[in-house]
Amino acid sequence: MARPALMSSPRRAFWAALAANAGLGALAALGQAPWELWPLTVIALALVCRQVATADTARWAALQVFAAGLGHFALAMFWIIEPFLVEPEVYGWMAPFALLFMAAGAALFWTIPAWLAVRIAPGFPRQGVAFAALMVLSDWLRGWIFTGLPWALTGHIWINTPAAQIAATFGSIGLSALTMLAAALPLIFHRPGRFAALPGWVLSILVIATAWSAGLARLAQPLPPDTGLHLRLVQPNATQALKWDPVWSEVFFGRLLELSAARDPGKPAPDVMIWPETAVNFLLNQSGTAAQDISAYVGAPVILGIQRSEGSRYFNSLTQFSDAGIGPVYDKFHLVPFGEYTPWGDVMARFGIRAFAAQHGFGYSAGPGPQVMRLPGLPAMQPLICYEAVFSRHLISGEDRPDWLLQVTNDGWFGQISGPWQHLAQARLRTIESGLPLMRAANTGVSAVIDARGGIRASLGLNLTGRIDAPLPGALPPTPWSRWGDGPAVAVTLAVLLFCLRRGRASLRC
Repeated sequence: MARPALMSSPRRAFWAALAANAGLGALAALGQAPWELWPLTVIALALVCRQVATADTARWAALQVFAAGLGHFALAMFWIIEPFLVEPEVYGWMAPFALLFMAAGAALFWTIPAWLAVRIAPGFPRQGVAFAALMVLSDWLRGWIFTGLPWALTGHIWINTPAAQIAATFGSIGLSALTMLAAALPLIFHRPGRFAALPGWVLSILVIATAWSAGLARLAQPLPPDTGLHLRLVQPNATQALKWDPVWSEVFFGRLLELSAARDPGKPAPDVMIWPETAVNFLLNQSGTAAQDISAYVGAPVILGIQRSEGSRYFNSLTQFSDAGIGPVYDKFHLVPFGEYTPWGDVMARFGIRAFAAQHGFGYSAGPGPQVMRLPGLPAMQPLICYEAVFSRHLISGEDRPDWLLQVTNDGWFGQISGPWQHLAQARLRTIESGLPLMRAANTGVSAVIDARGGIRASLGLNLTGRIDAPLPGALPPTPWSRWGDGPAVAVTLAVLLFCLRRGRASLRC
């Protein structure tokens, strides 16, 4: 879309153009869970790429794409308002501001690629193709900048399709590359005439079909046999508004005990119980004989999320309760900014501002980093507490590679429409990338048993009280991605970008 002349064209046309782009971005968001309408994402992003390709200035390209990013992230991540509605009388007024600032901040990761594309590779279709490549790199950078937030990546639209299996080789960034390649091909093979984009769309469909076929071929291969261990995932459905209420917390604790102690005639007794994040209302260091008492009552060891303190510091932790007492402890290390801690809070404490400092008990302190836990009677396991499952870069590989992944989470903060389903989808992606099965215990859902290719063996939906008994699935050999990481996908994307630069004109546009 060419830029309307800001001085001569009516102001209404300018705002209408931006509103249309916001609508395109919202359309692109419908490929994310739970809607999973991935063709709409490809079409919408193809139109965004074309707008960048035809923009006559970097400024106008940036404005259009900022609007598209704003629409995309406002819809894809509107669950961000839910934590403010747990106590709406106190925090509800913050919800629209949180959504606006989050969407605007995330939209910059689309805006900067648009501006750069026109600046460094001017001309049709180069600037559109450069934009597609820069969007892939932007998705990758979103996992790192400001501690990272790789949520609602353009590649996440494939998670519930066979095409997701290419992540075993190229990771989540490879999926983003698939999305942007499919969106950019109508530009690359654009020909004059009434059906100018048709050859590119045919190639786009062929690329998707190729990835789909490769995924089906991988899914057709046999999975390793299940282990001989039977695990029970327990979902107490402790709603967030009542979770820490003194009366209701006892009710939820009773649910955990009774669900764990129940036995099904004719079925093997679980070897281990798994409770979700912050499952109990007492601190680990104040638990007394709870470890022995709980494991004796339920008849098996219990892996659970629990809070603990060291002096004035608090940690979001995971451990095992058994008849031997408290097992090894894992502390969550990748904390949610502003949700679990305030960035630079400890720095501000040096200047006398202590109200935001984790070292003074205001928020959680971070643990030392990813680790493999070796618990008695269980294969080596990597724990992931809630948000940590969003980051593929935290998966441990090499000689220390675990045999399975465990995610304990409390998605009760994030409503019922999109947030919990997107979180589950990303957990599935971690299994495809690593070739490891994942057991997921969620406070209010969705609890799930996920095999080493991302298949859901069993699940317990949102706002349900219940349990899942299932054997621990087996692990696949290390995937190519677990050996090489995102390097190949990033390298190919950079090569495409460099090709656009070499083909671009020498002049720069502002």
